[in-house]
Amino acid sequence: MKVIPRDQHCISRKNISPSALKVMARLRGQDFQAYLVGGAVRDLLLGGHPKDFDVATDATPEEVHGLFRNSRIIGRRFRIVHVRFGREIIEVTTFRGHHDGEGEARRADSGVLLRDNVYGTLEEDAVRRDLTINALYYSSGDFAVHDQVGGLADLQARLIRIIGDPHERYREDPVRMLRVVRFAAKLGFRIEQHTAAAIKEAAGLLDSIPAARLFDEILKLFLAGHGAATLKLLRRHHLLEHLFPEAEHHMARDVRAAELMAAAMASTDRRVAEDRPVTPAFILAALLWPAASLRAEQLRDRGEPPVPAMHSAAQQVIAEACHRVAIPKRFSQPMREIWELQNRLENPRGKRAAELPEQRRFRAAYDFLLLREAADEDTGGVGEWWTRFQELDAEARLREMENLEPAGGKRGRRGGRRRRSRN
Repeated sequence: MKVIPRDQHCISRKNISPSALKVMARLRGQDFQAYLVGGAVRDLLLGGHPKDFDVATDATPEEVHGLFRNSRIIGRRFRIVHVRFGREIIEVTTFRGHHDGEGEARRADSGVLLRDNVYGTLEEDAVRRDLTINALYYSSGDFAVHDQVGGLADLQARLIRIIGDPHERYREDPVRMLRVVRFAAKLGFRIEQHTAAAIKEAAGLLDSIPAARLFDEILKLFLAGHGAATLKLLRRHHLLEHLFPEAEHHMARDVRAAELMAAAMASTDRRVAEDRPVTPAFILAALLWPAASLRAEQLRDRGEPPVPAMHSAAQQVIAEACHRVAIPKRFSQPMREIWELQNRLENPRGKRAAELPEQRRFRAAYDFLLLREAADEDTGGVGEWWTRFQELDAEARLREMENLEPAGGKRGRRGGRRRRSRN
């Protein structure tokens, strides 16, 4: 264990949540060990300002719960304690030990850990964590940073490295491969050679992960403000094909599909940076649009009208995607609405079209249309027309629609300046 004293690191208590300091102080006051751990220590050492603060201790979950009335024990795979201070939650975990020690641990035949309530020491806990840069411990008692696995050196070298044998760690929990990619994208770090090489062989293990858990991981991957970089790494390491095989298939074969997805990610990243709301529905709509669009075209070729064709295609594509990633209805429904509005936006006619800007999903559908045009999809230049149309009052909109009728839909709609997509 390497101990870095206060005068050799940049962490200051003024940048640590007062609630986390209270938790550590009370644990130490009852003769338990208590350390700030994980992403908070990593980000503080990088000069950042963490939003979440986790504490590791040698106290059991039941002992922690007994010290804090404002707490509850959660989890089955590994029990942890949430200590609530208003809207802030401090997550407290007990040091994890080796699987051959005392405690409760269970594996699947594949090697995946199903239950992992095995407790140990700080040193054992450090080597049980996933990445070296996330296995740094800070004590508010002596203000020192404790490093068991070379995390500080990797932090300084801007390197993402799995602790231990990557093949074994990925077998224990295949989601670690996604975490490697996510942190590499978030921090702009390189992935260490052996950590990266093992992903190629272990990628298929993701197929055994429950679809609901993969959806939770998708939110972390794509909605944290680094989606564009994350997408590139997922494709480079052949992981996207195990999450959204249809999306990878189309992106590999159609440059427009790849450009659409890149534009959607970049748009979402901008919104996150501007602290504006984002929704998984928009990203997922972009990921699966090439598959839905092609399926709808095939149904139209068989004689189905455009609207029912897209409705059927949307249902089929989303149902197939849910076999791998469980998309909740609260997101799949907006996806379908965004897709189904594309035909109406491309062919505006009559009073109902004039009222489209007032519909709930119009803005998302309009932004999606602009992304499609940016990816060089042929919409007849209708995005520019809708940009101008939204600025008209209700009476002027009706007059505009009347002028369109003789032109026959898309014909004659030119002019205006294309507005950048606002996701």
